[in-house]
Amino acid sequence: MTKRLWIETVGCQMNVLDSELVVAALRRQGWELATASSEADAVFYNTCSVRQHAEDKIYSALGRIRQEKLRRPELVIGVIGCMAQKDQLLVRSRAPWVDLVVGPGQLHQIPTLVADVLAGGGPRLEVSLDRKAGSRDAVTLSFESYDPDRDPTMRPTPFQALVRTQTGCDKFCAFCVVPHVRGPEQARSVASIVAETQKLVAEGCLEITLIGQTVNSYRWNEGGKMLRLSDLLEQLNSVDGLERIKFVTNYPRDMTDDLIAAVRDLPKVCPYLHVPAQHGCDAVLSRMKRGYTIGEYMEMLHRVRESLPHAAVTSDFIVGFCGETDAEFTRSLDLVRSANFKNSYIFKYSPRPGTKAFERQIDDVPEAVKRGRNQMLLDAQTVVSLAGNQPFIGTRQQVLVEGLSAREEKNGGLPSVDGQAQLMGRTPCDRIVVFHAPLRLIGRLVDVDITATAAWSLVGVVADGLAEAKLLDELPSPASASALYAIALPTRTPTGAARA
Repeated sequence: MTKRLWIETVGCQMNVLDSELVVAALRRQGWELATASSEADAVFYNTCSVRQHAEDKIYSALGRIRQEKLRRPELVIGVIGCMAQKDQLLVRSRAPWVDLVVGPGQLHQIPTLVADVLAGGGPRLEVSLDRKAGSRDAVTLSFESYDPDRDPTMRPTPFQALVRTQTGCDKFCAFCVVPHVRGPEQARSVASIVAETQKLVAEGCLEITLIGQTVNSYRWNEGGKMLRLSDLLEQLNSVDGLERIKFVTNYPRDMTDDLIAAVRDLPKVCPYLHVPAQHGCDAVLSRMKRGYTIGEYMEMLHRVRESLPHAAVTSDFIVGFCGETDAEFTRSLDLVRSANFKNSYIFKYSPRPGTKAFERQIDDVPEAVKRGRNQMLLDAQTVVSLAGNQPFIGTRQQVLVEGLSAREEKNGGLPSVDGQAQLMGRTPCDRIVVFHAPLRLIGRLVDVDITATAAWSLVGVVADGLAEAKLLDELPSPASASALYAIALPTRTPTGAARA
């Protein structure tokens, strides 16, 4: 009898890609996707440890699945990814019905581990070494890269794909647990990334997004020559059939002139840069161990805007970090109001065990103050984003049509009597555009005339006159903590839809 699996993913695009690869590996072992967790023979939770809310969500899900495990003891339950690496034995201490606890460096073992559990081998814990448990080489080896052959049916859309440039992180920001749960930074070879992209394009992919914890720190030594992200982009730009290249997330100090020039000069590279500032005050950035000042960040931003005046720049911000005063928070407000970010992803500080901030600083900003500052920063960004969208009215934009709009999906996604539906897509600078058009346009590049805007979206009509302009309700803000999302891979949610 064919076995069925269900996977729920919480967190970043790296986790989304990991889930795609895990499911693809199990599919090659004969597994199929279930339509619900209640119909699955194995249920996996791919986890995130960046914020407490993400972990709470997983433990709540484990509580709910317990009844299903009691009803069907043969059901395999797995906790995989970053929280598995961080919590390890704690997972089964809190949820003894969990069968597998597997870190990001051991995802390649999942098909074998599942088979062992089904054969009566009992629960398994497979994680990497702690960063302090051995030499860098030993720790690096324990975080094995996981990039098997892709399965196009596992991608949320067949025409978009995530491509990993590197794993791990060596920045060690005071608030961030990623270097501990993802391990040392390890790059993939340029040749392997280009080959994977060529395979994706052969399967119908039009757009790739290169992902790394700090993607612009990418370095690969080849024949004594150090290749950087700009070199990789140049090679990918030559891949026939590929239309768009994006990359996230960038570290401010690694936004070098050669990379900016690559975005400017290579036609397939999208003029969209996500470069988190995290805060607007030098004192807070120092406590965060971010490694730059606001002056240095603004100098970087000036270089970007000078070479790429039409590029969209987005940011991340943390409010309520240890010791943050009203005056320090005001500096973040000032930065949002002056930097003209397309949008910002704003989060309340959440102390993470294992980080320097957790060990050495006091989480002394009250929760109510964090909520208030979060809303103030969101309100400021809303004003900036709306103003930034206004100049697009009356312009024609090329849009990659990703699927149904959020409102259309909520309403069931059925086309109207004229065979049209409310669709959404993105411009090269990653602005969301919503418009009415036939479903057959999904997966195509189309020209759209912009007729109206909201803070987080543009509204338009297909340029050939297929659609009639309709004023649409404003889409939900991407700037809140709801940017942390869960995706069950059996759905067909467009890639990145949760990060508007």
